[in-house]
Amino acid sequence: MRTEDVLAAIATGLWRWDNASGTVTLDGEAARLLGLPAEPVELPEVAVRSRFHPVDWNEINGIVNLAVAEGTLAEARLRIMDEDGRVLRTVRSRSKPLANVTPEGRQDYQLIGTIQEIAEPQPGTTAAHTPITGDWRRSREAFLLDAGRALAEARSTAEVLRVAASLSMPGFNPDGLAVFGVAGERLSIIGHHGHLPGDEIPFSDMRLDTDYPAAEVVRTGRAIYLPTPEEYRRRFPATWPLAQRFGRISWAYLPLIVAGRTMGAWMAAFKHPVSFSPDERSVLTTVARMLAQALQRAGVAESEKELATGLQRSMMPTLGPSIPGMQVAARYVPTGGGLQVGGDWYDMIPLPSGRFALVIGDVQGHDVRAAGLMGQLRIAVRAYASEGHRPDAVLSRASRFLAGLHASSEEEAEPYDDADFRSPRFATCLYAECDPETGVLEVARAGHPEPAIRMTDGTVLMRPTAGGLPLGIIPDTDYPTTRFTLEPGETMMLCTDGLIETGGHDLDTGWARLREVLEGETHRAESLDKLADALVSAVHGPSSHHTTGPLADRREDDIAVVLLCREGPGCGCGESVSHPSRPARRTMLTVAQAEPERIAGARRQIRELLHDWADADQVDSAVLMVSEMLTNVLMHTDGDAMLLAEASGELGARRLRVEVADGSDELPHKRQPGEMASSGRGVLLTEMLADTWGVDPRGEGKSIWFELYERSKPAEDAAPDATTGEKPDAKAV
Repeated sequence: MRTEDVLAAIATGLWRWDNASGTVTLDGEAARLLGLPAEPVELPEVAVRSRFHPVDWNEINGIVNLAVAEGTLAEARLRIMDEDGRVLRTVRSRSKPLANVTPEGRQDYQLIGTIQEIAEPQPGTTAAHTPITGDWRRSREAFLLDAGRALAEARSTAEVLRVAASLSMPGFNPDGLAVFGVAGERLSIIGHHGHLPGDEIPFSDMRLDTDYPAAEVVRTGRAIYLPTPEEYRRRFPATWPLAQRFGRISWAYLPLIVAGRTMGAWMAAFKHPVSFSPDERSVLTTVARMLAQALQRAGVAESEKELATGLQRSMMPTLGPSIPGMQVAARYVPTGGGLQVGGDWYDMIPLPSGRFALVIGDVQGHDVRAAGLMGQLRIAVRAYASEGHRPDAVLSRASRFLAGLHASSEEEAEPYDDADFRSPRFATCLYAECDPETGVLEVARAGHPEPAIRMTDGTVLMRPTAGGLPLGIIPDTDYPTTRFTLEPGETMMLCTDGLIETGGHDLDTGWARLREVLEGETHRAESLDKLADALVSAVHGPSSHHTTGPLADRREDDIAVVLLCREGPGCGCGESVSHPSRPARRTMLTVAQAEPERIAGARRQIRELLHDWADADQVDSAVLMVSEMLTNVLMHTDGDAMLLAEASGELGARRLRVEVADGSDELPHKRQPGEMASSGRGVLLTEMLADTWGVDPRGEGKSIWFELYERSKPAEDAAPDATTGEKPDAKAV
């Protein structure tokens, strides 16, 4: 005979409780003892827990934890309940906790043991309040601790109501709950549980002078306990027919009081008789107090959220009407803390000339004051732009406006001695005026990150633009303007530093992360709105980072991003990215005499332009020649250097042409520098490294240029000639 058959004959079942996975495995006899079909089954923990009396469940937790700590057996008696809260039988459990380590390295345990039926209360009787495995008061205290923690963690009114509905009170568990609020002189239903949709209609909008228990509780601030239907009918005959149809046996109505003010009432209804002993009334009163405080906190949080949402909606503009030949998409994501408002903003402004302007900015901070300054500054920039001022004039006026706000706030804040209110704040901003017919952009920048351009073949380059100090630091600041053309099929991205640096990144690593998204084949074929969503998702991570859970919220700074696309093949507006011939890549950069540090930016531009070039040595050669040519202009002339680079052709057979123009008529000369000479090798390097080069005189000045032809593999790795045994010349490959 099998062991299972022997155990079943003496009404003993086997079970295995896996605490790590939250599952319980039962044999047929154990399932029968728990009121389930008599067959082996594996159930979630919550399904088995619902079969135990709440008092016994609270006590068994302490017994198991003690057995785990001491390495002993866990023994207890448990009452098995049916769905109506009646005792089916009483069983004795004997189990051994076995420690195990989860794949995540967390210490946990399994319970392996038996349950056996014993002669206790008869089926069909109500659950008595006599202690089985421990003391009633200890069970009550454990329940109240759990209830208080769960209600304290609820963030919204809906969550508070869900927690209240899931509370399993020790010894008496209501099957119907309702929370009443007060709106003027009438009751309102905030939420309910255990009722069908529409059951709350007769109780909604009920006058406070109605002969109804909840209305009397709100009027008097005192609880009402109705242990029998007869008591309900005797005290409230007018509204008894409304309650009679639900088939409840006992009711408790308790006031929800916060800071001495009755904000509503809580109803707990039972399908089994409850005498409402002092212990039971104490539990209900305590739960009502915690519920009132939780609802108050949730109401305040929801009001703050509504305020923040309204503030965002009032300050964040909607993008204007569609522009022929262009598409615009924008996103704003507030920081994860506080009221979720901040100083980032974007705007799209129709101009009197028929053009339009794109503005993106970031006021220092992400609090209410930053949001207020942002709103004022956005309106000022829109007003200056609508008057027809050029980009540099718009930013100059905006800087004076913000500095003026600081001066006035210092005078107004003196009586309040508010250091944070008095402290000046600056703002970064980028203003781009666009001609939709030609794609010409005029950009002025005030301490803001530079724009990025995604070319028609998917290559992404940072577009160097001249800039000045952030707004508000020095009132009279000049902001130079950079002019370039957005070619058909190209997309420009403007963003605040939150999109770049969130997640612990700096400017370089942050741009590298965004470049992967912009250059991705999937996103290049998607619409502009989907591309904007993909950029935000790449920074914020998966959705679990936005919600309560083990992963921290990564919204550490506000984010604003604007995408401008000039429609054409491969523009990211849903069109195909395939091309009959690969389009050329171009970049242009001006290096002024007073800005020699921009030579480093030019080197970076060349590397980004040639990011997929087959021969890395050729890329190094191009960077070296560009650096040498720009340096020569700054050293040997009095003017600025203009760099123009273009890569054209199919992959593996492309041509790179670089031109550096200046205003000097003096032509470069080939020299023979000595071993110790510190200069004079520029022309020699160009002659050695370039496939071809030259100098083109112009009406005013000259243009020095060179070309490189892409090699599919470096010359030193090429196979030797079959007849001569020599490797081919690099320029012939």
